[in-house]
Amino acid sequence: MRPLVILRPEPGAGKTADRATRLGLEAQIIPLFAPQALHWEAPAPDRYDALLLTSAHAARLAGERLADYRGLPAYAVGRATAKAMREAGFAQVVAGDSDGTAIARRIAADGHGTVLHLGGRTVASIDAGPLRIERIAVYEMVRAADNGLAERLEAGSVLLIHSPRAGEVLAQLVGLEQRASLHLIAISPTALAACGPGWASAQAPDKPDDERMLALAVRLCE
Repeated sequence: MRPLVILRPEPGAGKTADRATRLGLEAQIIPLFAPQALHWEAPAPDRYDALLLTSAHAARLAGERLADYRGLPAYAVGRATAKAMREAGFAQVVAGDSDGTAIARRIAADGHGTVLHLGGRTVASIDAGPLRIERIAVYEMVRAADNGLAERLEAGSVLLIHSPRAGEVLAQLVGLEQRASLHLIAISPTALAACGPGWASAQAPDKPDDERMLALAVRLCE
């Protein structure tokens, strides 16, 4: 069986590893980043029609001022983000299973105009369409210290990439010659493109979902 290498940060990495183990996969966690909270000024909630989070890290690391926005219609990209928002006290969260642009269309279709987007220091671009989106960074991903990733990867390993930024770092750490012996599963086409060329195989699920990534991994690892 090919080994599975999970490159996402905690706590998501552990959850992915648990799912992988239940599927009979041999999983190893080597995080490329660790999330770190940022200081931010919380604007008045009445300036906005809706709240958008595109990462579960934002819900976990925004701090106590996140509660100021519980009265706004809440939207999330992905089930994990929606779950983290509910755990943070948001009673109803509309979860999109695609990307930021898709959920922006949903927000606009629901009749909202001005949106507060709490996210990381770097985020995937969103086509706002008719919306006015104000983005505030509440956390950043800090690159892990050199963990000798390239030397630790066995030939034939299947790597899981959960963000475009992680794909960029992976491309820096793993050279073209080594890539030919490694398989890649990225959470989205954008994350896949960030990893660069030359992998033994490279694919993304039809929707950006951890379970769908692992379903692809099961077929590759067997």
